[in-house]
Amino acid sequence: MTYSDAFLKDILTNTKTIAVVGVSMNPVRPSYYVARYLSLKGFTVLPVNPGHAGKMLFGQPVVAELAEINRDVDMVDIFRRSEAVPPIVDDALEVFPKLKTIWMQIGVQHSEAAARAEARGVDVIQNRCPKIEYQRLFGELRMGGFATGVISSKL
Repeated sequence: MTYSDAFLKDILTNTKTIAVVGVSMNPVRPSYYVARYLSLKGFTVLPVNPGHAGKMLFGQPVVAELAEINRDVDMVDIFRRSEAVPPIVDDALEVFPKLKTIWMQIGVQHSEAAARAEARGVDVIQNRCPKIEYQRLFGELRMGGFATGVISSKL
């Protein structure tokens, strides 16, 4: 899928609260460090993982399912296999009437679920990472994907 930079930047600029489905408590897992990065950038990250329900992550309680979140959510970020996407999207559409975006991580896509969300007026991003797009669009990465900071082996 191809998304314009303006479309992606608009989503990331107008998103405040993100439910991350499939987030891990393990700091070396991509779902952990992506969610952590987003929380450090000022997004409210609501962790969703039934295996860790009741624990705290990024200052928020981990819940088992989207229905346990009792506040508006702008984006649902999905860190699950593509075949697990349809019920997550259906739950998100039911639970969050003001939902703006469904975001499926790199390697995750489901055209039928995406079409259902889009039919309800929800933007859908598939096979992309909000952390990478944020870094790229807000000047933290160069076009080649490298950090703009200086790297040196000198002490």
